[in-house]
Amino acid sequence: MKRILFLTFYFRPDLCAGSFRNSPLLDELSRQTKNDDFRIDVFTTIPNRYATFNSSYKNIEEFDNVRIERIDVPPHKSGMKDQALSFRKYYFETIKKTKNTSYDLVYASSSRFFTSWLGYKIAKRNKCPLFVDVRDIFSETIGNISHNPALKFFVPLIISQLEKRVYNYATHINLISEGFKNSFTNYPDTSFSYFSHGVDPMFVKTSTGIKRKNEGGLKKILYAGNVGEGQGLHKIIPEAAEGLRHRYEFEIIGDGGAMDKLKTSLSDKQIGNVSISNPVKRENLAEKYLSSDILFIHLNDFAIFKKVLPSKIFELAVIGKPVLAGVSGYAKDFLQQHVPHSYIFEPVDVNGLIKQIENIQKNNSVFNTDHSRRFAEKFSRKMIDKAMAKSITKLLED
Repeated sequence: MKRILFLTFYFRPDLCAGSFRNSPLLDELSRQTKNDDFRIDVFTTIPNRYATFNSSYKNIEEFDNVRIERIDVPPHKSGMKDQALSFRKYYFETIKKTKNTSYDLVYASSSRFFTSWLGYKIAKRNKCPLFVDVRDIFSETIGNISHNPALKFFVPLIISQLEKRVYNYATHINLISEGFKNSFTNYPDTSFSYFSHGVDPMFVKTSTGIKRKNEGGLKKILYAGNVGEGQGLHKIIPEAAEGLRHRYEFEIIGDGGAMDKLKTSLSDKQIGNVSISNPVKRENLAEKYLSSDILFIHLNDFAIFKKVLPSKIFELAVIGKPVLAGVSGYAKDFLQQHVPHSYIFEPVDVNGLIKQIENIQKNNSVFNTDHSRRFAEKFSRKMIDKAMAKSITKLLED
């Protein structure tokens, strides 16, 4: 029997890109291996992405050839310190629980870099192949978003050295964004792939459902997702809402480490056309998309975000409504190439946002099912997971 270790800090029922990425990938990996004498051990955490979201779960879950163990980590509010404490618990518990098991391959998903470091330590201990799915370059991100001098200058230097050790050892690296390519030119002995985020079938079904548009009152601009430093909503929404009052309202569904900054800014400016609510389940989110006029995505104006490809794009692109996007770099290029109904402005540029709102009004762009259908076909999550799972098992075949 061959044994695969599958490491992901976030997993269903958590609401975040890591969970949405790895949960269906595991299902596909199980489907491809369950008749071939494979065993897959998954080590993840209890739902902890948002303090304001609760969902039922099992600490131990088994099906087909899969065993999932969820480690009870401390709650956090997306701050650097409390996230570090949560990961510390996940790291040492996983090390302890796997020490007496021999693995033939380790898969690690690395938005949280130390998940890939964990995978590296266990793979090296077992002298087995390591497959790393890179969803973020942590050394560059922390240097961009932190205001603490130590975190901004010294910690990235240390992390970058650890990253090199992981990537030099890795048998295969998947880069979720082709914008990361230039950061991985020094690993000639490692094979690479570029399996991106995929389109959730749930939202494809949404795009073919009953379409609704707000005919009276304020038109609604919806943002749904994380509210952290990386999104920088506190830098754009208060001023934008002020400039669009009497015509538009913003609805924000989510939570995160920068929520207090956003609420404080809205309060200071006495903004009344912004509503905020806690994260909701995916099936309820689909309905929210349908009842909005414009779908909004935004990244902060940090250099590292010129390389990323947000998973949210794959959600919004298939709804068929105008996508208002404050992004730059690779994400901007991707939208221009694949999402014709997107309206792009530079991050934190309030005037650019308002100008694109005017362009949406001029074009009367509401529903575009042809664009949505083509995008859903090209970036089918099922198709991407199928190919990615095959690339994981191929390491064992080779």
